[in-house]
Amino acid sequence: MLLLFSILLAVFVLPSPWGLLAVVIAAVIEIAEAGVIFWWSQRRKAFVGVESLVGKRGIAVDALWPLGQVRVNGELWNARCEGGCDPGSPVVVREIDGLVLEVEAA
Repeated sequence: MLLLFSILLAVFVLPSPWGLLAVVIAAVIEIAEAGVIFWWSQRRKAFVGVESLVGKRGIAVDALWPLGQVRVNGELWNARCEGGCDPGSPVVVREIDGLVLEVEAA
């Protein structure tokens, strides 16, 4: 937007050397702004897929003695809890085996 404004200013208002200077300064600012925005967007790693569930907390929907279901991030998952837990107990996801979450009571 700044670059467009400076081009219009250079063409219609400013005399010859100042118009070129305004366009160059606006172009440098636009490039720096794009670089900062790109750097900002790449700071964090995207958390997608089943691997992002490790460490998340959930609630046991069924009795996990040792197999049952848990709700993690609003989704139902098949789970295995070696120590076992009752329905409604909080659990923590420790690892993933296919589509079965390995959990332990929190």
